[in-house]
Amino acid sequence: MTPPARCSCPSFALRLPEDLHAQLTAQAAADRRSINSEILHLLEVGLAAASSGTPDRPGGDQARPAPLRGKPDSSPA
Repeated sequence: MTPPARCSCPSFALRLPEDLHAQLTAQAAADRRSINSEILHLLEVGLAAASSGTPDRPGGDQARPAPLRGKPDSSPA
């Protein structure tokens, strides 16, 4: 028997606030997906909506992103 094929996709660690992780976990369970699959689904839906010009709100106003949480980026410039 041959082992299952592995994805050659890039991977990286993602730090999430506990409350956001809890929301993702609950949504993934409700959608019967892994957390990774749920994140990919949400990214695909969000990027598709952003590229199609679909308004984010019923009135047609573009939603403004919430400010980033956590510590500011500490990577070198």
